[in-house]
Amino acid sequence: MIAPLGWWFAPITRDMSARFQSMDSYQIIKNIHVSCAGLSIAGFVLRSVWMLRGSPCVHHRLTRVVPHLIDATLLLSALGLLYLSTYRPNGSDWLTFKLMGVILYIAFGMVALRAGSTTGQRAIAVTAALIVFAYIVAVALTGQRWPFA
Repeated sequence: MIAPLGWWFAPITRDMSARFQSMDSYQIIKNIHVSCAGLSIAGFVLRSVWMLRGSPCVHHRLTRVVPHLIDATLLLSALGLLYLSTYRPNGSDWLTFKLMGVILYIAFGMVALRAGSTTGQRAIAVTAALIVFAYIVAVALTGQRWPFA
């Protein structure tokens, strides 16, 4: 039976394959989220290399469209995980710090791929974005606000 909130929050039924019967909705959405995060950073690195080398591939239509689809899926899966975990932000837990890291990563990414006026500025922004991404992953894996301390 389908839950009123949509098929993605529906409980696992007996009709599904044995592989998916062992996974609950949270784990499926988490796998989608982690996969999209990997695809997102791989795409960012590839686009950054193309941009720094002055490749025309940066301006290809797929290069401009696919990252938005991946990032939208990443955001929707994050919202699904928040809903299923009944998360309530209080400003001092690790998830709040991860969210602040995501905002900083987006800002550096914008400078790296669009707003940077020189190649040097863009290269510094790419490096900063990759460092912030490493922080986001470390926070997600450890559940600690300061995972490197």
